[in-house]
Amino acid sequence: MQSKGRILSGMRPTGRLHIGHLNVLEYWVNLQNEYDCFFFVADLHALTTAFDETGFIRENTKEMAADWLAAGLDPEKSVLFVQSGIPEHCELHLLLSMFTPLSWLERVPTYKDQINQFKEQGKDIMTYGFLGYPLLQAADILMYRANAVPVGEDQAPHVEFTREVARRFNYLYKPVFPEPRTKLARIRSLPGIDGRKMSKSYANDIGMTATIDELKGKVNGMITDPARIHKTDPGHPEVCTVHKYHGFYSSDKIASIEEDCLAGKIGCVACKRSLVDNIDAKLAPIRERRSEIMGRKGFLEDVIRQGNEKAKIQAAETIRLVREAMKI
Repeated sequence: MQSKGRILSGMRPTGRLHIGHLNVLEYWVNLQNEYDCFFFVADLHALTTAFDETGFIRENTKEMAADWLAAGLDPEKSVLFVQSGIPEHCELHLLLSMFTPLSWLERVPTYKDQINQFKEQGKDIMTYGFLGYPLLQAADILMYRANAVPVGEDQAPHVEFTREVARRFNYLYKPVFPEPRTKLARIRSLPGIDGRKMSKSYANDIGMTATIDELKGKVNGMITDPARIHKTDPGHPEVCTVHKYHGFYSSDKIASIEEDCLAGKIGCVACKRSLVDNIDAKLAPIRERRSEIMGRKGFLEDVIRQGNEKAKIQAAETIRLVREAMKI
C-alpha cells in the first residue's frame, strides 16, 4: 500500500501501561500499515514533571518498548526510538526557542491546568522546562518533518502550536518544515474501575499485561449498580462500570447482556465473571508475546539501538537543513 505521509507520536514512560493505552497502541498498529511511522519513548518529556524522581525512567523506557512490541508494533514497519537517544531533539528545541514568543507558550491550554493539578498534589512544576514542553513537542514533530500527528481532541492545540512554529521558521529563514495536520484519533476512553479517569495514581487501572488473578481482583472491585440489591432486581446498566467495559470487550454480546441486566436475569457476579474471561482473552496473547520478548537476551536493546540509528539519520538531515537555513 502506498504511504500517505509521515506520522509521529510518542508516550512518556511514567509507569506501567494499562488497558486504556492498549486502545492507543492498536490504533498505532493500524497506522503503521498505511503511513511512514515514527514512534518514540518521550523520556525527556517525563522530566518535565518528574525532574526530582528520575530513577524509574530508564527501566520504564525498556518496559514500555516491550509493551509496544507485544501489542503489535513492528520495528520492520515503524521506527521505534528513545527521545534522549537523539541529541538533535535538544538542539532543535534550543534553536526554535530563539524565535518563539513567550506568549505562545503561556496560552497553551494545558499549561495552567497541569500546574494547578500538580499544585493540588503538593508539587510545584512551574519550571523553565515545563513552560517550554510544548516547544519540545514541536521539535519532536518537526524533527521528522511529519505530515500528521495522531492525537485526541485535548492535544489538538499542541499540533496547532507546532504549525505556528513551523510557519514562523519558514517565514524567517527558509521553507524547511511542512505544517503538520492534526489527525484526530477517535479512540474511546475506558474509565477506571471506580468510574473515574483511569490512572495508576488513582490505583484504578488494569495493567495491559495483567494476569488472570489480577484481572479478577480489579473487575471484582468495579462499581456496579448501587440500587441493585438482589440478583433478580432489574439493573440499570447505564450507571454500571462493568457494563461500560462490556461495551469494549463483549461488543458482540452487549445487546443480550443489557437485556438480561434490565430483566434481572443475570447477577453482577456472573456479569463480572464473563467480563474477566473476555478481557483475559484479549490480554493473554499480549502477555505471551511480552514474555517471549523479555526472554530474548539483548533483543529489546537491539530494537531500540536500531530504531535510534534510523531516527538519527532523519534527525541529522533536518538539523543540517535548519543550520543551513539559519546560516549557522
